[in-house]
Amino acid sequence: MAPKITVIGTGYLGATHAAAMAELGFEVLGLDISTEKIEMLAAGRVPMYEPGLEDLLRRHVAGFEGSSGRLRFTTSYAEAGEFGDVHFICVNTPQKHGEYACDMSYVDAAVEALAPHLHRPALVVGKSTVPVGSAVRLAARLAELAPAGEGAELAWNPEFLREGFAVEDTLHPDRIVVGVAGERAEKQLREVYATPIGEGSPFIVTDFPTAELVKTSANSFLATKISFINAMAEVCEAADGDVVKLAEAIGHDERIGSKFLRAGIGFGGGCLPKDLRAFMARAGELGADQALTFLREIDSINMRRRGHMVELTREAVGGGFLGKRVAVLGATFKPDSDDVRDSPALNVAGQIHLQGGQVTVYDPKGMENARRLFPTLGYAPTALDAARGADVVLHLTEWREFRDDLDPAELGEVVSERRILDGRNALDPDLWREAGWTYRALGRPRA
Repeated sequence: MAPKITVIGTGYLGATHAAAMAELGFEVLGLDISTEKIEMLAAGRVPMYEPGLEDLLRRHVAGFEGSSGRLRFTTSYAEAGEFGDVHFICVNTPQKHGEYACDMSYVDAAVEALAPHLHRPALVVGKSTVPVGSAVRLAARLAELAPAGEGAELAWNPEFLREGFAVEDTLHPDRIVVGVAGERAEKQLREVYATPIGEGSPFIVTDFPTAELVKTSANSFLATKISFINAMAEVCEAADGDVVKLAEAIGHDERIGSKFLRAGIGFGGGCLPKDLRAFMARAGELGADQALTFLREIDSINMRRRGHMVELTREAVGGGFLGKRVAVLGATFKPDSDDVRDSPALNVAGQIHLQGGQVTVYDPKGMENARRLFPTLGYAPTALDAARGADVVLHLTEWREFRDDLDPAELGEVVSERRILDGRNALDPDLWREAGWTYRALGRPRA
């Protein structure tokens, strides 16, 4: 008989995981302490923009025509403990306020609340990104609090979701990593992931510390690659080189590869920056801080790109922002998402606004979240409206709408000056220059 699954925490990770588990054929109960969030999900709506997620949800939440009915939601830990055989913990692990370290309070609270309701053997599976060493501590606490005692086992199964591709990444993962302490946990997780394993997804079994380190190591490597090419962009600007051609040339080396070698204003979001900093903090606690000192420079390069974009904008409008209109295309930290957490685009927009610029922002999906975070910025319903009367246009989030659909000639009719700064190196310079624009991108020659 297939195990019944609970998913604790129904934010971005949890909502996606719950819907995907139902798609794979399991009976699933999603749990959250937020009544508002549970009511929204039960009504077939998701609290964030993620392509394909709402459709997937409605295929399985009871009450929709043709729904499997395999997915329900609750706010009760007692109900979850009674229902589930495998419990996935998908709560948030934000950065501690004023520190680099990870805030484990949500994970700890989930274990403390669930464990007393585990009266029979069960597997609790952590998916949240946590500091190495957390799983050993949580496993002991779980066995201590659960009436089932050692029958309540822990495993760690890090997530590798890319915002904008989360549904695909959950249903067809490029790898499945499980940290386990025994064969029973491994067997149960092989059963849960039988479909993707059968489709060829590698199933990697490790101990707890290795499973915890995989996610932070992967994110640190990606961040290093992004900051490396951005450092090369700084050198290219000083030497009048072209970072796009440089990236193309080194990307042909199979040892390097071409992915994540697009210079720009850097990375942001709710995961990469905070995971990088938490990794450094944890290494310090373990006495291995020297091993990760290079990550401080990676973080520094990344943050420096935002300030550099502000300075390029100041230069473009003649040395000062007072009385200048700046159009910002993009608010989210990446395309195909409505996530504005630590968004480089909004950070640049906010800095220019604070320095006296009249900033108007347009984003295809992130406007509502951006308004909540930066209510004093101007917002427009279209790219054309955002650019109206602008002295300079900034392209700061690589939406396909901007890359493929923007007409430089049409946009040129509404701006005050045809100046564009491409903060993502994603637009076609020739196309914009032919339409009479002064085009500049980070790490590229002026013409």
